[in-house]
Amino acid sequence: MASINPYLTFKGNCEEAFEFYKSVFGGEFAMKSRFGEMPSEQSCSESEANLIMHVALPIGTNTILMGSDQPDGYGPFNAGNNFSIAVSPDSEEQAAQFFNGLSSGGEVIVPMDKTFWGAFFGMVKDKYGVQWMVNYQLEQPK
Repeated sequence: MASINPYLTFKGNCEEAFEFYKSVFGGEFAMKSRFGEMPSEQSCSESEANLIMHVALPIGTNTILMGSDQPDGYGPFNAGNNFSIAVSPDSEEQAAQFFNGLSSGGEVIVPMDKTFWGAFFGMVKDKYGVQWMVNYQLEQPK
């Protein structure tokens, strides 16, 4: 069954915010990676290397609060609109179906494609202005 989780975006203080959320909700980070850890072909500026590229904090049994910092080259940062809904489909085909449906009449931000983190991923703003991230993990954990 596909799952949906909130994805928050920050302007340089994602790590601070997620340490706060961890203190409130408890638990441990399922993942925390930085822009400087990306493969060299996915370069970032030295000043942004320590920013959070992705963090995941499980809350309860079925929810994962996710987030990242937004580097300067990703367009203007808008506090109040700094969230997306992350969809984790059950298959690559379902990922494409969700993405194509959500992008109908909307704006593709990142086309669906295979990524360096082993996923089939895309971002879209639907025709109602809601931002979505579709991420099917191709390399399933064993």
